[in-house]
Amino acid sequence: MTEVLPGSVDTEADTDTDTDTDADIDADETEREAVEQERARLREFVTGLSTDDIRSGGWFTKLCAQALRSYTEKATWEYFQQKYQGVPADGIVGQQIKLAARYAMIEGGITSSVYTGTIAATIGSLGGASPATVPAGVVTFMVDLTYITQLQMRLAHDIAVIYRIPLDVDDPEDMMKLVRVAFGIKAGEVARGSLKFVPGLVRQVLKKYYSGPVLAAAKSLPFVGKHLLQRSIIKFGIPGVGIPLTILVNRYTTVASGRHAKSVFRAEAAVIELADTLVRRTRHPRLMLWVAWLVINADGRIADAENLLFQRLTRLVRERHQIDDGQLADVVTIDPDEVWQRVDAEPGDLGDVLDAAERVATVDGDLNPQEKAVIAELRKRCLRR
Repeated sequence: MTEVLPGSVDTEADTDTDTDTDADIDADETEREAVEQERARLREFVTGLSTDDIRSGGWFTKLCAQALRSYTEKATWEYFQQKYQGVPADGIVGQQIKLAARYAMIEGGITSSVYTGTIAATIGSLGGASPATVPAGVVTFMVDLTYITQLQMRLAHDIAVIYRIPLDVDDPEDMMKLVRVAFGIKAGEVARGSLKFVPGLVRQVLKKYYSGPVLAAAKSLPFVGKHLLQRSIIKFGIPGVGIPLTILVNRYTTVASGRHAKSVFRAEAAVIELADTLVRRTRHPRLMLWVAWLVINADGRIADAENLLFQRLTRLVRERHQIDDGQLADVVTIDPDEVWQRVDAEPGDLGDVLDAAERVATVDGDLNPQEKAVIAELRKRCLRR
């Protein structure tokens, strides 16, 4: 079967209207068929799980391997550029979030149509069921859970691709970054065992295994699976709510996931764009790097955005100007006096360096007093010329 992307339905069917046209009806039928096909594939996946897989969160590790590997080969930047030719990244992302939310609602309706009060009861049977046997009610529950989990993970991946943020799903660090963004998990939460809804016993296990630096990211995946499992049980555990809640919760969590991914990856894309602009405009690439690193270290801490910006600056300076500054790379604690000597020794107008410093200082928010002091000193030295 052809892999179905969250945004694979024609955009002509995306317009909301007060009345259903034939095109709208056809689109709905196409979407429903696509959802049914994906649910059938996931049902095969779920029936291959054991109750231990579900209880331990191991289902999530297995789903990650299945959900992304072949998908990422198709969901490329070129694919989205061809599909949405001429549309800026923000517009494409908006469409992807809207389409994914619609798929989530359709799936919620399908799940609710087969939902009965016994499903919530059979979820509880996992505690005493045979490790090799998954009750039929749990299969229905898990198909919904794996569908929404896969949809939101793929949506986050799509948004990263559209904003041209490189992610390697074979790299455990990149994989955990994608997982954290897709499901709103803050960096370090898994390592500290502070995921919401995780029982106290599980928190103790997390602290035991992650008391030091974060280990291989893949080891964290089962704990994320537990978190998602418990979050989904809450949706199904409320009796008497039926179809409306399942549809609305599916939509809400998918839209929230997409918007969070947009916020994170758009911010990273803006930092990467800034690095490209600074390197393209500078006439003093080596000096710009020294000044930028001084500004970044001015307050004694390095924010994620600053770290990303400097990594990109050094890479672009190396690629475009063939400058690989070994002296700067060896610096442990940057000495302002050395930077000022470099500034004073450079002839000509340094307006480009001053502009770069000002923009670097704001990449993590408003200027703090230490950054203002560095900028003021740099401005004074530039005006002496």
